[in-house]
Amino acid sequence: MMEEREIIKKYTNGDLTVFWKPKKCIHAAECVKLLPNVYDPKAKPWIKAENASVEELKAQIQKCPSGALTYEMKVEKPEEETRLDTKVEVLENGPLLVYGTLNITKPNGDKEKKNKTTAFCRCGASANKPYCDGAHIKDGFKG
Repeated sequence: MMEEREIIKKYTNGDLTVFWKPKKCIHAAECVKLLPNVYDPKAKPWIKAENASVEELKAQIQKCPSGALTYEMKVEKPEEETRLDTKVEVLENGPLLVYGTLNITKPNGDKEKKNKTTAFCRCGASANKPYCDGAHIKDGFKG
């Protein structure tokens, strides 16, 4: 006797893929109630994952009573592949150039990641501190 193959449908918004297993579905319609702009049983395709944020989709899928809906996140390349060696260069009469991958924490606690080249102000005149905005040229900075 031949075993019947399980049908699994996939719908993606680029960052998250929704998997639907029709045989598991009990048609409780919790998905339709929570995200009607994503789940429309009368439409083709009936799931439009691009109509909700990743967080909205995850929260809704976790409430699926039958487990017919699951998800998978897009896998990014390992961080090491995009990391660059760190190198520092002081430009005469200009900014401090830092090459590489940097994790920067600003005085207000905001964090950001910079990759490749980052120009830090040395003259103190930048309106975009800690980054250089070219104000050293107008101010005649020497250093």
